[in-house]
Amino acid sequence: MPWSLVLFLLFLFEFRSGIRLAKFLISHIKNKFTAIGCDTYAYVRGSLGHTYSTGCLTFCYNTTDGINGSCFGIGCCQTVIPKGVRGYNVSFNKTFPIILDWTIGNQTCKEAKMHPLNYACKENSACVDAENGPGYLCKCVDGFQGNPYLLYGCQDINECDKLKPCSGTCHNTPGSYYCSCPEGFEELKNATNNYHDSRIVGRGGQGTVYKGILSDGRSVAIKKSIIGDQSQVQQFINEVIVLSQINHRNVVKLLGCCLETQVPLLVYEYVRNGTLFHHLHNAAHASVISWEARLKIATEAAEALSYLHSAASPPIIHRDVKLTNILLDENYIAKVSDFGASRLVPSNKAQITTLVQGTLGYLDPEYFHTSQLTEKSDVYSFGVVLIELLTGLEAISFERPEHERNLCMYFVSVMKEERLLDIIDKRVLNDKSIEQLKEAANLARRCVRLKGEERPTMKEVASELEGLRTTQKHPWGIHDLPDEETEYLLHDSYGCGTSYDGSTSFSVGPDSMKNQVPFDIDGAR
Repeated sequence: MPWSLVLFLLFLFEFRSGIRLAKFLISHIKNKFTAIGCDTYAYVRGSLGHTYSTGCLTFCYNTTDGINGSCFGIGCCQTVIPKGVRGYNVSFNKTFPIILDWTIGNQTCKEAKMHPLNYACKENSACVDAENGPGYLCKCVDGFQGNPYLLYGCQDINECDKLKPCSGTCHNTPGSYYCSCPEGFEELKNATNNYHDSRIVGRGGQGTVYKGILSDGRSVAIKKSIIGDQSQVQQFINEVIVLSQINHRNVVKLLGCCLETQVPLLVYEYVRNGTLFHHLHNAAHASVISWEARLKIATEAAEALSYLHSAASPPIIHRDVKLTNILLDENYIAKVSDFGASRLVPSNKAQITTLVQGTLGYLDPEYFHTSQLTEKSDVYSFGVVLIELLTGLEAISFERPEHERNLCMYFVSVMKEERLLDIIDKRVLNDKSIEQLKEAANLARRCVRLKGEERPTMKEVASELEGLRTTQKHPWGIHDLPDEETEYLLHDSYGCGTSYDGSTSFSVGPDSMKNQVPFDIDGAR
């Protein structure tokens, strides 16, 4: 509440702090003793044969509460002037609390430390130069509390008792603390030969993955965060939250975690055969994967994503579906991995507004333009994966001619020209597979449509792929479709034909992208 105290007398002459009249009396009719302000007590004290006092009192929240030109007790009060007054003196008495700055001496910290006998700061304290005038002050250093001017006055804070900073084991130290993982996780250092480079099986934006061999002979994959990167710690925590909701044979299993140490660790089942990218785009392995195997892998990955969207509670959007995040075990069973960018979808929402994150070549253009993340964003990315399985080409490649660098755009343009067989991977193209390849291509094309609402769901995608595996579909060709469907398939509404304003550098393939792809914003082509 503001402080204001104004006392005045109304006279026909200039106001003064005091006046004494020999022959004239101060009019008790035409003058009023008036006080204006909030929280103000005004009084008149005098002597007419004996001492007397009279006055008034005001309370209000703000001086603006008073009404100009009137005095009715709100921010203003009045009392009469006694008869017979020949003079007056006005005095003001304001009292309110204040805080005083104080310091020790008039020396700086540097100067005071040169005289140890008179230096006031005791152990576990620090000297601070005064900001307001000369002298210095003392304060306990971080991790200690108490009186810095007393011997042993700054006592250690036991963070383990008060802050509960660890979900593992907290160890208090003078002025600090450290956390250790629950018993058993110390074995991870031994399992990876102290995280030796020879045990590295993968590197990524979130950290490095090592192969570890536990004391019982089991192999595990250990993801180690980048040191000191808090954003990576948050992604590790996010991955633990997401994977704790999932139990599916085609999703990599999280066996344990350690988030309390300076470098967080995640421990997964070890998926022996590496990434699908390695097998499809590495010349030494690509010929091994037949179309039948590719279709099986695509079906299993689609079933995992369908589970995330439809069966998990709450639903989960992966947000970074690509070949490097699909692992293969010794039996070539697909395992979807890397949930650091994933999002849980609230039950009352179909989309999430979020910062755009993904990998160039797989990124849903609708999500890119609107920042609205939906399950159909995963459908788009999976469509690109399916196109890679059909063609054996990488999603983005700067070694190809410019019009072929973006595989999705190239694939859709080839299909429009009815030249699908020209782009199909020759290693899987034969008379027995040609109809399956055409139907899979048609499905992939629908997955990469520009508008998410026009794409199939992952449940529908998984069902169609499973159907391709178990039954032979009718021959497919653009001329076999009704005119309306033909127009639908040839319409300029495919997302990979969308171009972007400016340039970006999302990661591509197994390594971070070192080139930039310029796009203009003309929309679908």
